[in-house]
Amino acid sequence: MTNVLFLKNVLVVSLAMNMGLIWKISLDDEQALTSKWSIHQNLHFYAHKNNLIQQEEEARVSKRAPTTSSGAATDGLESVVINLDHGDPTMYEGFWKQKGEETTVVTSSWQHISYFSDIKNVCWFLEPVLVSAITRLHKVVGNAVTEGRHIVVGTGSSQLYQAALYALSPPNGSGPMNVVSAAPFYSSYPLMTDYLKSGLHKWAGDAYKFNKEQPYIELVTSPNNPDGFTRQDVVKGDKGILIHDLAYYWPQYTPILLPAVYDIMLFTVSKSTGHAGSRIGWAVVKDREIAKKMTTFIEINTIGVSKDSQTRAAKILQAVSENQKEAESFFDYSYKLMAERWRKIREAVNKTELFSLPSFPAETCSFSGQTFGQLPAFAWLKCEGEVDDCEGFLRRHKILTRGGKHFGACMKYVRISMLSRENEFKLLTDRLPAIIS
Repeated sequence: MTNVLFLKNVLVVSLAMNMGLIWKISLDDEQALTSKWSIHQNLHFYAHKNNLIQQEEEARVSKRAPTTSSGAATDGLESVVINLDHGDPTMYEGFWKQKGEETTVVTSSWQHISYFSDIKNVCWFLEPVLVSAITRLHKVVGNAVTEGRHIVVGTGSSQLYQAALYALSPPNGSGPMNVVSAAPFYSSYPLMTDYLKSGLHKWAGDAYKFNKEQPYIELVTSPNNPDGFTRQDVVKGDKGILIHDLAYYWPQYTPILLPAVYDIMLFTVSKSTGHAGSRIGWAVVKDREIAKKMTTFIEINTIGVSKDSQTRAAKILQAVSENQKEAESFFDYSYKLMAERWRKIREAVNKTELFSLPSFPAETCSFSGQTFGQLPAFAWLKCEGEVDDCEGFLRRHKILTRGGKHFGACMKYVRISMLSRENEFKLLTDRLPAIIS
């Protein structure tokens, strides 16, 4: 009996010692793992931070005058990095600075507290003052029919694009709805379409190559981003639904021929007036049920759209409509600026055999009465000769652009923003003809 009790005590002590050892090993492993994870996280953070700093340093336009090895000052222009990858519409700053108080919006702290704007409207978070400003501007310019249609506001036209995909894709379909656009297409379409990996829709590529006997949504961007040409739908099947992105259908970029009357039309203040930071876009939608579904998407996604931004956008759009009687209206100013910039970039390109630009037929604008060819917000530049990677070639010359592969096109093309500040645009037109190889 004594031996049995002794063995039991030994067993208990042994188990306790083993458990203590296991606990210590586990604690050590946990501490080591925590330490390694902390080191990994810190390394990732600093690497990401350094990468952002490097990108910012490369992308910014330097304002310092560098010196040579002997200490002599140079003009520094050959070392300046020109970032024209994005369509940031800073070109318009000059015009709006002149307006001062005329377009200033003051909002009291008690305003815009409620989620709701007009509960009788399909788009219940759409501010009535913005509805009025949008419909009036389209009537003044003559670029879209709004009578008898529904307006849906979004956080930029990008959100409206996703809302339209949601509204047009059957929830109980046999598979995801195919989404196509004719190449070269807007580079963000594939990313936005597949970003959430939705089972409702999928990016199906170039509309010219789409030949499936399946339902599809075709995106028609006119004037087109990136090449500036006027577009019509390409796929001629009977199972398609069209979305018209008309962000650039304004008289500073293209002759206005007729008011657009498509089923779903997308617009944005980013390119119409240059106020990209306000993040306001709108859709003009023919079908009430589609407009309701688009509203539902935005309701779920962001519970509406900022009233502050809507009020600011309304004030700006009202000013554009009202100043048409002034000596130089917004569209007069913008048209002259775009025409001058296109004249200068064509002169720069014509001085070298390395590059080429597309040509556009002249048409008469029903709004301004001017006869001109397209003046796109982007230059679709082609590298001629043996240069196969135009984006990489220009990067070596410190010009940052977006290569053709992002638009479903070949790498001999790049998209260059025409909407930058004047100093950046001047650097571009000075540097292009100076490039030899």
